[in-house]
Amino acid sequence: MSNQTPPPADSGQALPPRLPENNTGGRRKTIGWIIAAVVVVVAAIVVTTVVVSNNSAAPAAADGAKPQTVSIGVADASQPYWKTYSSLAKKKLNVTIKLVNFTDYSQPNPALSQGQTDLNEFQHIQFLANYNVSNDDNLQPIGATAVYPLTLYSLKYTKPADIPVGSQVAIPNDTINEARGLLVLQAAKLITLKNGGSAFSSLADIQTHKVNVVAVDAAQTAVALQNGSAAASIVNNNYATEAKLPASKAIYHDNPSSAIAAPYVNVFAARAKDDKNALYLKLAALYHNPTVEKQVQAANGGTAVFRTTSAAKLQADLKKVEGDARAAKK
Repeated sequence: MSNQTPPPADSGQALPPRLPENNTGGRRKTIGWIIAAVVVVVAAIVVTTVVVSNNSAAPAAADGAKPQTVSIGVADASQPYWKTYSSLAKKKLNVTIKLVNFTDYSQPNPALSQGQTDLNEFQHIQFLANYNVSNDDNLQPIGATAVYPLTLYSLKYTKPADIPVGSQVAIPNDTINEARGLLVLQAAKLITLKNGGSAFSSLADIQTHKVNVVAVDAAQTAVALQNGSAAASIVNNNYATEAKLPASKAIYHDNPSSAIAAPYVNVFAARAKDDKNALYLKLAALYHNPTVEKQVQAANGGTAVFRTTSAAKLQADLKKVEGDARAAKK
């Protein structure tokens, strides 16, 4: 489309040859002016048509929003819900989403901190707190997505109280899931933890126990259950799915609405300077579009418990968990 107006008469552009003046000059001049007027009108119509045509071809932007591109670091870019999410972002906010996929959980936060991405969505508050404290950083949560309950499975028993005294119970041995697994066992009344436990509790914090807790590689928790070496196991959702553990064998999980689960709410994270960015807040909220949520559930076997916790509350929760992280490092 051209936005140029016709050049002025003295622009140097060649003009139509002037007719010689004679006794019919008046009539010829009149005809000339009529022709010129018609040309101007036609040109105006052509320009108007081009403008309208081009505008009608442009995508409609919600609320007249200007087109923008926002990059989001994720660990599951191939999931169908991200395609739906990206389409909605374009349609509703005139935002083109650029997904940056990471296969190593240690990479998305440094990439965000260094400005290689604008946001990320792959972690819960506890993971973010541990990163901030360990790296003297200040990334902030700006929107909640979901909690995925951490589940206690057993192939022999139907409830925690049925597990015999002294039985072996396996939990993941990584710092994050070990603490959460211990909190689940405490809530199931199988152990008690020093000072009620925290998101950074370890085996050393067990004060009393009905069962013997053993920490193993997260990938081995389902194996320990299936080979009979553990009467029950805390198994992460992805490993439970891989091992095809039926939902009927889940005998306990943490309450996603409880204070215990607060550190495990998954979030969109941003740099501190962007924690009130209006567009980013809208993008975080867009995750809760019904179509996106439906596809998230399908990808996670129906285990997602969606949360719409405010950014302010998430940031307050982060501050508390960061305090726990600093205390755990002393």
